[in-house]
Amino acid sequence: MKLKDLAAKPQLKELLIDDKDIVDIYGEELQFFVHDRLTIEQYTQLASLNKEDMGAMFHAMKDLILDDEGLPVMTEGNVLPMDVLNAAMVKVTESLGK
Repeated sequence: MKLKDLAAKPQLKELLIDDKDIVDIYGEELQFFVHDRLTIEQYTQLASLNKEDMGAMFHAMKDLILDDEGLPVMTEGNVLPMDVLNAAMVKVTESLGK
């Protein structure tokens, strides 16, 4: 197989935050989207993150946690509650690891 056969534009992939604690607090599963593949810039940004620098990690996640139109959820001062952001980060990490 040729590598060019694997190259494609990123597609939106739905993720669900279905942790019991989150569902108990918010009353339902929380849906968001990620791209199924990363740009070179996103990949290198994530690869160079220091696990101890939570600020940089949250900043990187801002561009990965998307709505159903592929736009970042956290924009113009809008941020997610910390419990939701942490759960979303776990789901993004799990998804990118596959």
